[in-house]
Amino acid sequence: MDYQKILKDIHQEIQPYATIGKQADYIPALAKINPDQFGMCIRTIQDETFMHGEATTGFSIQSISKVFSLAMCLSLEGDNLWKRVGKEPSGTAFNSLVQLEVEKGIPRNPFINAGAIVMTDILLKHLKHPEEEYLRFIRSISGNDLIGYNEQVALSERENGYLNAAIANLLKYHRNISNDIERVLHFYFLQCSIEMSCYDLSKAFLPFANHKQAFAFENITLTSSQVKRINAIMQTCGFYDEAGEFSYLVGLPGKSGVGGGIAAVYPLRYSVAVWSPRLNRKGNSVMGIKALELLTTQTQESIF
Repeated sequence: MDYQKILKDIHQEIQPYATIGKQADYIPALAKINPDQFGMCIRTIQDETFMHGEATTGFSIQSISKVFSLAMCLSLEGDNLWKRVGKEPSGTAFNSLVQLEVEKGIPRNPFINAGAIVMTDILLKHLKHPEEEYLRFIRSISGNDLIGYNEQVALSERENGYLNAAIANLLKYHRNISNDIERVLHFYFLQCSIEMSCYDLSKAFLPFANHKQAFAFENITLTSSQVKRINAIMQTCGFYDEAGEFSYLVGLPGKSGVGGGIAAVYPLRYSVAVWSPRLNRKGNSVMGIKALELLTTQTQESIF
């Protein structure tokens, strides 16, 4: 499969979508990003790498970080995690308060904001130095010791994070958060602020694609079954309330972020990351989704 040529052809074909959508302006630091950027990287389980565009440019991964949080929490808590967070698609916006209230403080899945805030509370319970240990895990799984938090983005999110603060308070009311709310939110926003490139993300997601290889990074270990189940949750819950559409169009497990990034896996074949800051109304990258749809169409490779 000539992935390099496919990436070049995809970029040419998606040009009509280049001006559709806009970056996440509700986070001021992200609103300043040049929206006319595009990067894509494929990494195969044979450790071949294919890149196109700004594939080595770092960006705020935002909700893609929730996959890493889930891996850590599943390693630390095992199936006890599912007593505090569900596994079902939300069908509502990623920051919905209504659904959380109706379901009495149990987030529908780990990838909506409420679920990620609960996972943050779990990490604070288990880790002695949460910020440092989280970053060490990301650096280990990506093989890049230069990855870090963007404090400016995290501060920008906190200063405008009224809805996330409301979610955290509602979780606290239902006793699904044990730590101090401000401590939880600070760590949560830091996770979202992590900067990685498509190259970094494709490497970091490769262990989720290759479940036959041992998953062990820093002190975080997962069984083959746990890795496959993380993929299942990415398939059904990884794209906010557009998960069904992504599954229909693309057919790969993955996770998006409002920074414009998407990371996805073809189990036992490759991992892929794409970045383009302009988002649709659901908060997903317009060109990113179209690029991945074309990838699975042109290669005739999807999980279905």
